[in-house]
Amino acid sequence: MDGPHDLGGKDGYGPIDVDAPPFREGWEARQWALSKNVPLPGGTIDWWRHAIENMDPVTYATQPYFVKWCLNEIAHRVDQGVFTLEEILSGTPATRQDPPAEPLDMDGTLARLRANNTDFRVEMDQPPAFAKGDTVRTLNTPSPGHTRLPAYARGHLGTVIAHHGGHLYADAGARGEHIGAHLYTVEFSAAELWGTDTPDTVCLDLWEPYLARA
Repeated sequence: MDGPHDLGGKDGYGPIDVDAPPFREGWEARQWALSKNVPLPGGTIDWWRHAIENMDPVTYATQPYFVKWCLNEIAHRVDQGVFTLEEILSGTPATRQDPPAEPLDMDGTLARLRANNTDFRVEMDQPPAFAKGDTVRTLNTPSPGHTRLPAYARGHLGTVIAHHGGHLYADAGARGEHIGAHLYTVEFSAAELWGTDTPDTVCLDLWEPYLARA
């Protein structure tokens, strides 16, 4: 969706600290581990991302990265009835359970996580609309839902340099729909995107519904 969280970033927020550590505080590592080890029943990664996009702009712009992860996990689990907002605010569960009898098997957990590679490829019934070498133009329409088309690349001409077959379409996944769309790598010149007089190019992986024949 269109907002301060655009996939390609927004002007005015300053440079990105590329040398920042993965975690600035110990609790951030624990939040990452919780999100990775306690999956959302029936949820999709695209719906998880879209829920963060639905945060009000002030919260999104002022809260640290893993605070937003934490708020997102709470919202999902309150919505699914795992616990209530009152339990979160009080810090006390309504009913207590005994702790696990056995400690967490770290070796087994790491092995499971390393093997948890999801394949998003989808067999498509219809042929691709574009081929390598085609010139395409990205759509230039607002997006009320989740989208992986950056605002800076909308309405611009690019060249298809690869076709990757069908993959789960993220925009539909955020709506709970399990459908595929053809996925392409499209190359844009920096001059086309930003009007800069440089030979640089930008490559984006874009689904077919984002593209039109130029």
